[in-house]
Amino acid sequence: MADARKRLDPESTTGPVSAAQPHDSAIKHVAGEAIYIDDIPEPAGLVHACLGLSEIAHGRLVALDLEPVRAAPGVLCVLTAGDIPGQNDISSTHRHDEPVFATEMILHHGQPLFAVVAETRDQARRAALLAKAEYQETAPLLDIAAARAAGGELVTDPLKLERGDVSAALAASPRRLKGSMAIGGQDHFYLESQIALAIPGEDEDMFVASSTQHPSEVQHMVAQVLGVGSHAVTVEIRRMGGGFGGKETQANLFACVAALAARKLRRPVKLRPDRDDDMVITGKRHDFVCDYEIGFDDDGHILAVDTVYAARCGWNADLSGPVTDRALFHMDNCYFYPAVRARSEPLRTNTVSNTAFRGFGGPQGMVGAERFIEEVAFATGLDPLEVRRRNLYGGSSSSEGLGRNVTPYHQTVEDMIGGEVIAELERRCDYKARQEAIRAFNAGSPIIKRGIALTPVKFGISFTATWYNQAGALVHVYTDGTVMLNHGGTEMGQGLHVKVAQVVGHAFGIGLDQIKITATTTGKVPNTSATAASSGSDLNGMAALDACETIKARMTAFAARNWQEEPDAIAFLPGRVQIGAREIAFAELVQAAYMARIQLSATGFYATPKIHWDRKAGRGHPFYYFAYGAAAAEVAIDTLTGEYKVERVDILHDCGTSLNPAIDKGQIEGGFIQGMGWLTTEELVWDEKGRLKTHAPSTYKIPVASDRPRIFNVDLLENAPNREPTIHRSKAVGEPPLMLAISVLHALSDAVASVGGHRVCPRLDAPATPERVLTAVERVKAEVGA
Repeated sequence: MADARKRLDPESTTGPVSAAQPHDSAIKHVAGEAIYIDDIPEPAGLVHACLGLSEIAHGRLVALDLEPVRAAPGVLCVLTAGDIPGQNDISSTHRHDEPVFATEMILHHGQPLFAVVAETRDQARRAALLAKAEYQETAPLLDIAAARAAGGELVTDPLKLERGDVSAALAASPRRLKGSMAIGGQDHFYLESQIALAIPGEDEDMFVASSTQHPSEVQHMVAQVLGVGSHAVTVEIRRMGGGFGGKETQANLFACVAALAARKLRRPVKLRPDRDDDMVITGKRHDFVCDYEIGFDDDGHILAVDTVYAARCGWNADLSGPVTDRALFHMDNCYFYPAVRARSEPLRTNTVSNTAFRGFGGPQGMVGAERFIEEVAFATGLDPLEVRRRNLYGGSSSSEGLGRNVTPYHQTVEDMIGGEVIAELERRCDYKARQEAIRAFNAGSPIIKRGIALTPVKFGISFTATWYNQAGALVHVYTDGTVMLNHGGTEMGQGLHVKVAQVVGHAFGIGLDQIKITATTTGKVPNTSATAASSGSDLNGMAALDACETIKARMTAFAARNWQEEPDAIAFLPGRVQIGAREIAFAELVQAAYMARIQLSATGFYATPKIHWDRKAGRGHPFYYFAYGAAAAEVAIDTLTGEYKVERVDILHDCGTSLNPAIDKGQIEGGFIQGMGWLTTEELVWDEKGRLKTHAPSTYKIPVASDRPRIFNVDLLENAPNREPTIHRSKAVGEPPLMLAISVLHALSDAVASVGGHRVCPRLDAPATPERVLTAVERVKAEVGA
């Protein structure tokens, strides 16, 4: 089999891979014909559930009177923890710290206390508001400062990464500085809210359509809550209206409540929260405070870094452990630190349990790294881009005799192309000339100030939970030559399905019109990993290819016997199969193979090689490879109001050999804009009672079309195949582009610094709202005596 697969190497054929194919649902999206869960025709007997939420952020639930809820019009039942036949737990960790319904302690405002099921959604919503709860309220801990002041209780075990003698390196450094940076959180603001539709079957069977990035976890959680085996639960999702990490674990609650109600009533149940309730209940991107001490020299070389990344994690662990771990994994970005110590501080607070978000902690770690660079640049009077260059991985050996290519977690960086990407982007966007023009403009403009910055990205690709780096697929070839494809990845608008279909089309030499992509379901591919960590194409593409190669090997062996040719004389070409001197249609070979009783269906499997991680030791090879990129951003600020515009952005991004340049460019553009929103306008605000005030589009500002850069140039790095044998030598593109938006934060900082002649580091925190920009302007003016 190994020899056959070598002969059938897909690199030797041509097909739809690397072509700019449209998203498989693009036309349906535009026409409004794409079916989401709320568009599924309602099954007979459908009823609706709504969650009843706590009105305090911290305290004890003394009494809960649900009789007014039960007596409300249309109400069929009310569910509490006592109605759960299995476990009252939907925690994604071994800590079992996330109940479906609170029973005694209230740990955040909006925590679910019960669910009401009624004939209509409106009746359920109105009834949920009638509950009468009595609380013994306690002052909530709402932010990092309060949590630290109260003793700093952690929701999960912290991580420490260390390499070298940091204390000695700091002591020996010619120059040292300390600082702190606040990095804000972010709401996912997916277009489709959380939603689940549960339909009971015979015996203990339960079908759940869930808007989830992790169908297998929803399957296990529903089974756990219902007290049944996982084999009794089928979870399906055709597409999500956005996820961004917000539907990796947060979908569990809604699926489990819908299934619980369906089990009790023996009727289909749908649960779709209002946008306000969704934002109040569900977790966000973690906000961080990064405290740091840096040792460096007069030439801008960083010699030592000692840093703590403290995170507001919320009321339970959720994914805070791996998120804060990944922040540390990316606190180096593209830079080598000769001596480094980094520690995480995952703090418990009485807020929603923060969760996965595009980049999964990596963006926050990288923002800290770029602050280190900025601090050194202002302290030495060097240009920040020059300081970036001087600290890149690679080059001469460090003082410890190590090559300048070892990360804080002791993985060797073998593919450092960050310097090449920076140099090429700098040339393409005429960075130096524009920087000089901006300085000249600012000298003659007392109110409007411009700024420019070029920042790189190095992002590790793989799940740091090593067991998640696996995927399965199922491929059926039908007798007419058409193909059904199913795999464990989920489609949330990012184009995963069309990419995997391209892999299958390339393998068989057929067009995408001959391939049907079916809904992701636990009933076809079991034990799937979450579609996250930018690994969807890497994992599922390889699994699908494995299935295709199995089928092709069978068909090749059959063709060799049937037409008396050597296996090497058989090749799958676009639209046809070459068998010695003859060529036949793919469908003709399929039909002949079927008549000869050749199996035309196969499962495929892939496990990422080379990766390993010892968390206790803080050492390993957690990432299969790195994706790189760079962005140059130019902004203009009004120093009287703090308002600003992003005038121009130039991006050069590394996708390896792109599977689909059109999809990848769309991911880069979208990721950048989402990152720009996180770092500029998207601000989460809780009041002193722990109530989320930014819980709707009226109070939470995501970027809109008018916020995009006026000039927006996006290019893929050419002739840069992945060094590792990934699917067609491509690289992941889901998360890395978000961090390109760090260039906007630093361009704003550059503009602010201009009011003080670039003598003072603005220390601009994120999000850099107009208020923060204005405050930074006034602070810089005060420090230089302007």
